[in-house]
Amino acid sequence: MCGFLGEISFSSEVTEIETFKSLLALSYRRGPDSTKTITESNFQLGFNRLALLDLSSAGDQPKVSHSKRYHLVFNGEVYNYQELREKYNLENLNSSSDTEVILALLDVIGIDKTLKELNGMYGIAVVDTKDSCLYLARDFAGIKPLFYAKNEKGIVFASQYNQLFKHPWFKDSLELRPDIVKEYFAFGYMQTPNTIFKNMFQVNPGEYLRFNFEGDIDTFEILKFGKSSHKKDGYNLKSLKKKLLHAIKLQSHSDRSLASFLSGGIDSSLVVSYAKKVKSDIEAFTLKVNDKKLNESDFAIAYGKHLNVKHRIVAAEPEEILNIVDEHFEAFSEPFGDFSSIPTYMVTKEAKVYHTAMLSGDGGDELFWGYPRMYDFLLKRLWFKMPLFLRKNLVRITNKLGFTDTRAPFFKDLSTFWMYKHIMLPERLMNNAFKKAFSKEMLSIYKVKPNTKSRGLQNFLRWNEFYAHMQRILIKVDRTSMHNSLEVRVPLLDKNVIEEAWRSHFKINKLRNLKLPLKQIVQEEIPADLLMQKKKGFSVPIEHWFKNELKKDLVEKTLKRELYGNEYFNQQMIKDYVNHFLEGKHNNAWGIWHIYAWQNWAIKSGLI
Repeated sequence: MCGFLGEISFSSEVTEIETFKSLLALSYRRGPDSTKTITESNFQLGFNRLALLDLSSAGDQPKVSHSKRYHLVFNGEVYNYQELREKYNLENLNSSSDTEVILALLDVIGIDKTLKELNGMYGIAVVDTKDSCLYLARDFAGIKPLFYAKNEKGIVFASQYNQLFKHPWFKDSLELRPDIVKEYFAFGYMQTPNTIFKNMFQVNPGEYLRFNFEGDIDTFEILKFGKSSHKKDGYNLKSLKKKLLHAIKLQSHSDRSLASFLSGGIDSSLVVSYAKKVKSDIEAFTLKVNDKKLNESDFAIAYGKHLNVKHRIVAAEPEEILNIVDEHFEAFSEPFGDFSSIPTYMVTKEAKVYHTAMLSGDGGDELFWGYPRMYDFLLKRLWFKMPLFLRKNLVRITNKLGFTDTRAPFFKDLSTFWMYKHIMLPERLMNNAFKKAFSKEMLSIYKVKPNTKSRGLQNFLRWNEFYAHMQRILIKVDRTSMHNSLEVRVPLLDKNVIEEAWRSHFKINKLRNLKLPLKQIVQEEIPADLLMQKKKGFSVPIEHWFKNELKKDLVEKTLKRELYGNEYFNQQMIKDYVNHFLEGKHNNAWGIWHIYAWQNWAIKSGLI
């Protein structure tokens, strides 16, 4: 929806206003409709607005509450704001926006109760002038970003990472964290609450922070989803359908036009089919690539025809690849390595020509055990009941005889096995090129407790995917869409839909049928014989591009230049890995993308 920047000074000397405005301008594309700043003796707030509700100037931010106690900047959408306005009998509001409701609630019920009432996606900053403190809050799924940095001069908070590391309080003392650099190369993103620079952080999903004006910090929970679920197997399909339809009704409300993604998979086609019930003129957007193994557009076209929706196909033309890839890196103010960001960028760029908001199907895989790696992990868990030396020797025999074909037993424990299902560079390279261990936060989120039973493992997998891998997906969608000044809403990550999903549980043998509840629902809307039976993935032929359209750029940026941060890793090993890819010794294009994206981010950020 928007982008904001703020700062709290510990010395009553805020940044010079022109410098502050230049930093605020870094997030201009997140909110090009209006820009506004306020400056007080010891704090400063700035806001770039993308208007979707109450398009008048009455919806502009920063805003101050009726009591004058609270100053607020808010990025995102609160979908139940009309319900809250009625519940608390909020009157005499200055605009019809959701921001106005949040501000009024702060005066009526305070910060904690307000945040726990919200159903939406958001990054919120509130300055409480009565208690002299700052609150930073982030939605329970982590859909919207919220970064902050703190040192002896003060606190800076923002929607974009580069607004921190380019801020004059921090830019001359940047210091990389070698453990988080390693995590970037492994996973392709920065896992909350950490970032690659010291003294800079992200607010965790479902939490809010309270800082006093001396910098002391307290952490509070808004809403967290645990590792457990109800004991009863199964799910309530009727309740899930009702809550999903209600979520789409709420998220389809906008004072500007709205469209939807449509791929060949289950999630986006389900969202489009339900959105059609709510908004008859909904338009869908699909990417087409010139690779039969990856192209899903034929399926999406069939869905669109069956649902009778307007449909636009966005084609990835080979002659445009280098320019579009380079352009799309402008969307990322932090290092990010998932090449499906390219098609997401292309689709949102095209959609912005006609619309200001879109619906997405993200979240279904994480909520309903949709990744094949989850089932594979559960099948192979029994290997880890044996001592390491025994299972290593045994699997060599079974692999040789053709009874198995796996490297799982060679990992030291279940935690490492699960973690390396998400890491895009080989274990040996990670261990040899990076001497620092992963951060305690990353190790904790992948930690599998010994002797966990199958039900507990299943619940752990959903919890882990939700708070780890899904965060990378949400970063991709938010950054690419907002760089195109387009908001993406995620109905499957509605609070009530998540809570309904968290009540479900399946026996392991049923997990072979991935996302069973969503499949059953979508088959009520689209005939089973039209549905794609095996998801191809929202992707592009990156291996081919690296060896053709992108080869020269890959060589220039990774082999002919110093790698940024190479004091913290073995640069030659990383470069050798790129060379080996180009020589055909391995085909790990995704791992190469992590390296390539890292360099592009550093170059565009002016760090090298």
